[in-house]
Amino acid sequence: MRILGLDPGLGTTGWGLIEAEGNRLTHIGNGQIKTDTAAALPRRLSALADQLEALITDNQPAGAAVEEVFVNKNPQSTLKLGQARGVVLMCAARAGIDVGEYSPALVKKAVVGTGGAEKAQVHAMVTRLLPGVKIAGPDAADALAVAITHAHHLASRRRMA
Repeated sequence: MRILGLDPGLGTTGWGLIEAEGNRLTHIGNGQIKTDTAAALPRRLSALADQLEALITDNQPAGAAVEEVFVNKNPQSTLKLGQARGVVLMCAARAGIDVGEYSPALVKKAVVGTGGAEKAQVHAMVTRLLPGVKIAGPDAADALAVAITHAHHLASRRRMA
């Protein structure tokens, strides 16, 4: 199963694409979708949607996983993150893709083993779980971690069924 992991953000949305076959995970690709910080909010959201729709069309994932919003100290930042996350969910839904949603703590626990892991620990574990991967940046590493979490959860559900 091809899984697209997404770490939404208005400025940068990380993406990571993996193939999950049983317990075996294979890296397909990863990167970052960036929007122009000088553009108006509606234009930035539209640009995010356009780039994400192209990514989905080009790669045809069977499933997707998105990190849930965490509340920042700055309410404006949280609102913008929520709007970008809405675009990400909409694009996946329009493509007919089922989406798993995971909290940052659950992603860290699934990949590192502890919900309080640092970003560097998540990045290190992603490189161990996907040997040879060249990660495009911290947002892409987080997106790959979300995809890995989704793959583990799908495999667990299949074993329990």
